[in-house]
Amino acid sequence: MILVTGGLGFIGSHTVRALLDLGEDCVVVQRSVRELPAVLAGTRVAVERADIADREALLAVGRRHAITGIVHLAGSYPWPPVPEAPVEATRQALDGLLNIAQAAQDWGVRRLGLASTIGVYGGADHDAPLREDAPLSMSAPVSIPTFKKVGELLGGFLADTTGIDIVNYRISGTWGPLGHRDPFFAAPALVHAAARGTAPDLSHLMGPAFAEDGLDLAYVKDTGRAIALLQLADKLNHRTYNVGSGRVTTNAQLIAAIRKVVPDARVGLPTGGEASHMVLDISRLAEDTGYRAEYDTERAAADYIAWLRAGHAG
Repeated sequence: MILVTGGLGFIGSHTVRALLDLGEDCVVVQRSVRELPAVLAGTRVAVERADIADREALLAVGRRHAITGIVHLAGSYPWPPVPEAPVEATRQALDGLLNIAQAAQDWGVRRLGLASTIGVYGGADHDAPLREDAPLSMSAPVSIPTFKKVGELLGGFLADTTGIDIVNYRISGTWGPLGHRDPFFAAPALVHAAARGTAPDLSHLMGPAFAEDGLDLAYVKDTGRAIALLQLADKLNHRTYNVGSGRVTTNAQLIAAIRKVVPDARVGLPTGGEASHMVLDISRLAEDTGYRAEYDTERAAADYIAWLRAGHAG
């Protein structure tokens, strides 16, 4: 049985779905119990209410389930930042990560997967696909890549000292059903606007959006399947894996895909933007798991719009 923290969330629920489809049983840990998301409707998933920052509550889960692996997707970082209590927020974030590692050791799990982010490559040369062995900057402009870098370093130390197979998943920009308005890219907002027949509200973005802006965007169903394959692989040859599409998707390409489904969608953006795009090299992932993306931009846009038009909120 695989334990997935944050398993009822965006990427988590799709990862659980993929694990179930591959024949695994799953238990998810959430701070607050809620109904299974629609992608898990009709499945058998054990749901445990526990805060990963509460070590005893987390370890108790392992006394009720025979857990053989852990996928840690719950946010081990303060986001948005907590300016009134930054030290306490940092302590809670690190406690969650260390408690998960403690659980992995106590339960003797086969593999612990830790969610990281494409954001750790900030400041790296973007002229070529980003490889896992690229040198990383010691700084980051926001909390998420900062804490993910810390998590990767701690995970490496704990893997070396405990013998646990700890694997980092550097996840690219991800969009799709159950997603949210992302502050770093416009794709979810553009799709939601097309499905509703409105102009997109991009006020949540960290900066203005342009047609030529692009990023390695992965459809969440592909992201979840990639993580599941990494968790279940008989052997992994590396400690860190990029999880993405391996290609650039620009806003212009996404808008063209949206308009194939909704020809009159009001999702145009001004020209301009960055000429350099962050793209992940996913050769490690493909070689060690056989992973291949199933959703190109057109198929992903059509699937997401159909999901929203079926009455789903996210």
